[in-house]
Amino acid sequence: MLVPDGPEVRPERDEERVEVRAFRYAPRRFEVVGYGRSLRADERIRSASALAAPLYFRGARRALARELANGAWDLIHAHWIVPNALVAAPLAGAVPLAVGLHGSDVFLAERAWLRPWVRRALARTSLLTSCSPELARRIEAIGFDPARSRVIPYGVDVELFRPDPARRALWRDRLGVPESAPLALSVGRMASKKGYQVLVEALDELFRRAPDLHLVLAGGGDRLDEWRRATERHRARVHFTGPILHDSLPDLYRAADLFVLPAVHDRKGNVDGLPNVILEAMASGLAVVSTDVGSVREMAEENRSALIVPPDDEAALKAALERVVGDAALRRALGGRGRKIAEERFRIEAMCRKREAIFEELMQTRPPRAVRAGMAEP
Repeated sequence: MLVPDGPEVRPERDEERVEVRAFRYAPRRFEVVGYGRSLRADERIRSASALAAPLYFRGARRALARELANGAWDLIHAHWIVPNALVAAPLAGAVPLAVGLHGSDVFLAERAWLRPWVRRALARTSLLTSCSPELARRIEAIGFDPARSRVIPYGVDVELFRPDPARRALWRDRLGVPESAPLALSVGRMASKKGYQVLVEALDELFRRAPDLHLVLAGGGDRLDEWRRATERHRARVHFTGPILHDSLPDLYRAADLFVLPAVHDRKGNVDGLPNVILEAMASGLAVVSTDVGSVREMAEENRSALIVPPDDEAALKAALERVVGDAALRRALGGRGRKIAEERFRIEAMCRKREAIFEELMQTRPPRAVRAGMAEP
């Protein structure tokens, strides 16, 4: 697996049969392209990232060309159509190319000035994988055969994310939330497509109707400071954690009584394909309140594990939250069904097997060799 280098990345490592190799593409201060760096801003491409993009393309191209030179590869899987499929497509040669869609890359691929390059990459692509039907349809509209497109949810580790009442108080004590208070949790980047602007507008009335309710918004991003200021009058009941390490997330879910994600299409059309945090919440036994975007409806199953409302509908969001906050039996029923759905349909092991099966199908005409493939997300 090739990944762009960064201060948090080890240059080479092996993890469960996966060789990870990082490549440099610029002096350290200019290496701003990379997941968690350039893609923190969903509403726009940062100027620094745009300036670094040619350096990234050159560095990624050289790194991939070096790997492909020995001829030992059976498959290239480029995570993110922009930029990695644009890098990989001209180099793939006879090696099958699979492209994985995740969300923000589709938003970029739809830009008029990038579409000619995207179409050329798609013409060389043998397989498209996507976390949601909506993202797949959007790329198919640019020019890709739906017959070669597959939707595979990310999946969730149901052993890591599971209810554990004994650990409920850990985050509550840290945040100062009383044990008896209903606690709503949301986890996500503080960006417009997450829809927190809608939730923030609903808080005055929601808190009046649910005087004991607390809300935790966990994550970092461009609009974090703005939403801190907007909720300052509720600072005793709205808790911003900033970015959370993945290892800390299971206990954060265990502290909560319900999960809310009011996701929307932002003004430029950017949207989450499949918010994995909803799967994590379901696996953790939480009732879910979310919006009808991406694959949320297919994943959460309306009225089985979640209440799903139209995006950008403050009144509907507020009504759904009031209903779940005020009905403990409903919360337990939704949470219990969500846990069951996660176990039966979204185990990460099952999703990995599905991906392996379609890769094997794609490679069936090539001589058998160990699969060594992939450009990780930027």
